[in-house]
Amino acid sequence: MDGGPSRVTRVDEAADLPAAAGAYALVLELVRPLAVTLPGRPPVDLEPGWYLYAGSANGPGGIRARVGRHLRGGKTVRWHVDRLTNSAGVAAVAAFPGGSECAVAAALRQSGAPVPAPGFGSTDCRQCPSHLLSLPDDFDADDLDGNLPLAAMARGEPVVTWRRPPVLCYLKPPG
Repeated sequence: MDGGPSRVTRVDEAADLPAAAGAYALVLELVRPLAVTLPGRPPVDLEPGWYLYAGSANGPGGIRARVGRHLRGGKTVRWHVDRLTNSAGVAAVAAFPGGSECAVAAALRQSGAPVPAPGFGSTDCRQCPSHLLSLPDDFDADDLDGNLPLAAMARGEPVVTWRRPPVLCYLKPPG
């Protein structure tokens, strides 16, 4: 794992993400402020904008199963990130089979991403200040390869990306 170029594959359906164990990055866009209270910490107000959450999936069904849970709305809050996914939904995912959530978060921090909520998603981690990071205001979720340091995050391992299709809204005037 030399941090060299990764092999990036894009899938059209979230159900096609790998069922292997590993790490994943959820890209979320908050459109309104969100107050987040973590046990034993002061409340944090997350401002509207782009965020990335680094998580791990080592149980049955691997990355596909864990991300599938995150994509469902209105779920019981089990993990810190459920507070975000219930409010914002997931715009895109980068999956790192065999990868480490700490390596994903560290690579993004090294690229200059700030930590908006210390301790978020990292209560069981002694090396990371947070597994939630802020992304730049001009972040483009349609271009994960160009907007995230995927090669550094993957450490030379394969990467699979998925982007939620844009929602089309049609207003039909009455009459």
